Amino acid sequence: MLETQTKKRKRKFKSKKLALIKKSREAMLAAVQIYNNPQITFKSEAFITLAIISWTYLLHAYYESIGIDYCYYKIKNGRKYYDRTKNHAKKHWELNKCLDNDKCPLDEDAIYNLKFLIGIRHEIEHQMTTCIDNAISAKLQACALNYNNAIKKLFDKKYGVDNELSFTIQFANPDPLKVKELSKMKGLAENVVNYITEFEKDLPDEIMKSSAYAYKIMYIPVNTNNKGQADSVVHHIKLSDDKAAEICEYVVLKDAEKPKFLPKQIVTMMKEEGYIKFNMYHHTCLWKKNPDNLNLKEYRHKVANKNWYWYENWVNYVRDYCSKNKSLFMEKNI
Repeated sequence: MLETQTKKRKRKFKSKKLALIKKSREAMLAAVQIYNNPQITFKSEAFITLAIISWTYLLHAYYESIGIDYCYYKIKNGRKYYDRTKNHAKKHWELNKCLDNDKCPLDEDAIYNLKFLIGIRHEIEHQMTTCIDNAISAKLQACALNYNNAIKKLFDKKYGVDNELSFTIQFANPDPLKVKELSKMKGLAENVVNYITEFEKDLPDEIMKSSAYAYKIMYIPVNTNNKGQADSVVHHIKLSDDKAAEICEYVVLKDAEKPKFLPKQIVTMMKEEGYIKFNMYHHTCLWKKNPDNLNLKEYRHKVANKNWYWYENWVNYVRDYCSKNKSLFMEKNI
């Protein structure tokens, strides 16, 4: 009798796990299909919402498979008391809680990618936004690829979605000047710009450069004389090839927001470079007096109507200023 109950329990757990995997997979497929639909303008918002649901189900399935109770509960007198909705359903972990668990199977880069998207969802779910697609497209691509890798690694290769999705067809050639203009995120809601700046300002360089955090693709028109490659949209070349070196020489566009620095960070940088007498007072005087009549809009950005963040071109300007005034900012005149 006991063996029969154990088998029933195992079948129940397996059935629930498979149902979660199925729902997770369908949610991700729907997210990508909506994003690839040329008639839909609510692309990123829909993708993020469905992708977060998809990842939540996937991690629930994983925790189910290793025997972790992914519901909120309290223990009193050795007994579990579950937190419940107003309709008495158990409250399951949201995605953030799944990511923060020490048994989470995802790597750090994928976790940061999802936390970024969760934050973006909070910024856009209660108000309309525009121009968001080009600003976060690299993160969405990484999210989809990370999901495909995760579902195959955690469960089975047969659950992968890569065989059911293909490249989208575009009716416009990428214009380098337009791409460069879009990279400035013009027209993007201020709250979203502020969120991206705050989220990424302290991220390690290895996370920022990781394809699991933001996946970037370079499109280059190719003419080929190889019959075997004539019908292929994507051509792969090795980095050791001569063509790779030639391509890298001409790559100048990056799908990324410019790095920004707080004044205290700039002061610290100058001190580390030997200008140990340079302090916040000098930095404030420099931009307020603005001796070279710079257009400061090109050098800084205000976040949350509170803090000024300065671009790298301002850091270089401050560095030049310190270099020209070594006697003021160095202990010894070098």
